[in-house]
Amino acid sequence: MEESAPPEPSRPANDATQHIGYLLKRAQAALRAAMDKALRKHGLTVPQYATLELLALHPGMSNADLARATFVTRQSGNVVLRGLQEAGLIARPATADHGRARPARLTEEGHTRLATVQAAVHAVEQRMADALPPRRVTALLTDLERIATALED
Repeated sequence: MEESAPPEPSRPANDATQHIGYLLKRAQAALRAAMDKALRKHGLTVPQYATLELLALHPGMSNADLARATFVTRQSGNVVLRGLQEAGLIARPATADHGRARPARLTEEGHTRLATVQAAVHAVEQRMADALPPRRVTALLTDLERIATALED
């Protein structure tokens, strides 16, 4: 069987600012800045918001699971959970039933705060989507998922 030549780079090597990785990082940094700005008005950080969203979808997640899903270390995840608990937005049992996991759940105030900030976050996401022709949004989501899957080995 004949081996094919490696594919050409997606962008010329002499301009790193035009590489896929650079442009993804630039978009991620811009997204993070816009999210920080929108959430700051509501007294939340991006990891706190992400934690609230995940707990709304999956009540009872452990610190380790939340940390993985919000892209922070377990130690940072624990700091996020403590802050949310002190703010009355989540509740966790004082002790674990078994092992060390203390499953977290949104409080009524947590649900209320999440509902309030979702509009601000969705406005940021809409700004991103508005930058693309509507038919490209679905393709972009598919492409981003493929990129992440390709690099997760």
